[in-house]
Amino acid sequence: MAILLGCDDISLDFPTKRVFSHVTLGVNEGDRIGIVGRNGDGKSTLLNLLAGTLEPDSGRVTHRRDLRVGLLGQRDTLDSAASVRSAVVGDTPEYEWASSLRVREVLAGLIADVPWEGAVGELSGGQRRRVDLARLLIGDFDVLMLDEPTNHLDMRTISWLARHLRTRWQGGAGALLMVTHDRWFLDEVCTSMWEVHDAVVEPFEGGYSAYILQRVERDRLAQVAEERRRNMARKELAWLSRGAQARSTKPKFRVEAARELIADVPPLRNELELKRLAVARLGKQVIDVLDVYAGYDGTGTADVSDADEPARDVLEDVTWLIGAGDRFGLLGENGAGKSTLLDVVRGKLEPRAGRVKIGKTVRFGMLSQQLDELAPVMGDTIREVLSRYKRSYVIDGKETSPEKLLERLGFTTQQLWSRIGDLSGGQRRRLMLLLTILEEPNVLILDEPGNDLDTDMLAIVEDLLDGWPGTLILVTHDRYLMERVTDQQFALIDGHLRHVPGGVDEYLRLVESQERQPQRFVKQATPQGAPSESSGSDAGSEGTSPSLSNAERQRLRKEVASLERRMETQRGRIEELEAGMMSIDPTDYLALESQQEKINEAKAALDELETTWLETSDLLGM
Repeated sequence: MAILLGCDDISLDFPTKRVFSHVTLGVNEGDRIGIVGRNGDGKSTLLNLLAGTLEPDSGRVTHRRDLRVGLLGQRDTLDSAASVRSAVVGDTPEYEWASSLRVREVLAGLIADVPWEGAVGELSGGQRRRVDLARLLIGDFDVLMLDEPTNHLDMRTISWLARHLRTRWQGGAGALLMVTHDRWFLDEVCTSMWEVHDAVVEPFEGGYSAYILQRVERDRLAQVAEERRRNMARKELAWLSRGAQARSTKPKFRVEAARELIADVPPLRNELELKRLAVARLGKQVIDVLDVYAGYDGTGTADVSDADEPARDVLEDVTWLIGAGDRFGLLGENGAGKSTLLDVVRGKLEPRAGRVKIGKTVRFGMLSQQLDELAPVMGDTIREVLSRYKRSYVIDGKETSPEKLLERLGFTTQQLWSRIGDLSGGQRRRLMLLLTILEEPNVLILDEPGNDLDTDMLAIVEDLLDGWPGTLILVTHDRYLMERVTDQQFALIDGHLRHVPGGVDEYLRLVESQERQPQRFVKQATPQGAPSESSGSDAGSEGTSPSLSNAERQRLRKEVASLERRMETQRGRIEELEAGMMSIDPTDYLALESQQEKINEAKAALDELETTWLETSDLLGM
């Protein structure tokens, strides 16, 4: 394969650290490279060096002649006064860009809901990110360099972007270099990995999963070598300790070699041990959201674009039963109402209709996406904030302090004196996660906990959540994190909450099927002047049967919600009966037979309810 670009023996120093030391790399045609490493180790710097926007202190970066490189930085350089049209296609005549299939696909996949003639300065941060990404992807580049391309994207858009990057070039053509903490995305798109650490770049074959396997094997071999070295050190120490008189006769080179063996024992990896941190006792009653309609009035919320709009419902007929120990993931596009539902669940937003029952023993712990909880302490140091919590916590029967727990989340002792306002985004998120858990809640709600965290720190957070003994509700666009730490997923689609037993894949199929409906996609979501790929789809295709009236649909929705509650009750009844079987004397055959009959009857009743639910759902078009 032809080499497109590379670097030869490059080194780079910043005032406070060495970033790269004598690094040599090459990028060939057909390469799809994911770049991983801890925050601050130089991943973004490496992209800028290879793109030519940053010069190394020594060594050189070379590009093939006439190479076209497209770079997506973490911050856009869009002109806030320009229109979206101008930012994306510039002065290119409409007939030119509109005739390109790739351009149309990019516009439909990324900015279908963004006002085509609107000003860039009026867009949200997420919309600006998508506009900047669309601007880059419609270009004709030989090499794409993407720095955190999935930031601010919802799960559907991330899935679309993965498909686009996989099929953008024909096999063996083009090259892609990508920095991202989204591990599912890395596995979907990349065929090799670069790990940036300790001023070097280490290559690995395969996607993220293959990289993890190779890194584990590398660490295992290093551990074997370290164990061999320690055994040798123990022998040398024993040799050194055989009395002062004998030691005076030992060869000097043997003494120095023995001391060298024991002088550089590397520190063990920090491991998070919060798995058995105590939580407040949680009773049987946790949270029941029953037939809820909720929304906002037109007095200025994120869910209402026009302050003069009448009140509207963001959630319609939502029923969600949350029990002790449940681990639920909440899926939905940006603006679907996930934050609204979380406010309802926490009792922060009163529903317009329906009921929310919160158990008396429930203690909420909330990690918000914006980390608003840290605002009052931005001028305080970490140590000052931790001093307001208990001085010791019991973990696995051992007492430890909040400072020690924070060190296990990647903070050094020196950083404990840092002010909150001086911390990076990832450091603030890790700190807030620990503070939330130190409150000892029994219902933990996490809104995008993976933002700003590198892949290693995400793995530590996942270990923490694996052992969380209370109820967990997770909102994230990180598919890997969602599927890793939750047992069941629910999706908010058009204001309605539905269980998706098939997980993220089922949710994406549902969303994509709705995209093909012309009422939702062509009329509302396609930018003016951007031809829609779905313009030829059948008019009148709706998510519900066109023969049903609004009243009939409303009745069926209530019946479905009622059936779901009855099925949940029946499942609890079966569990109680099966548990009761264990308390019966094994020699009492009549009692055992009677109990088994009750279990069979309960299961038959559940089968009938499930059949009715399926039939009603089909009528409703769910």
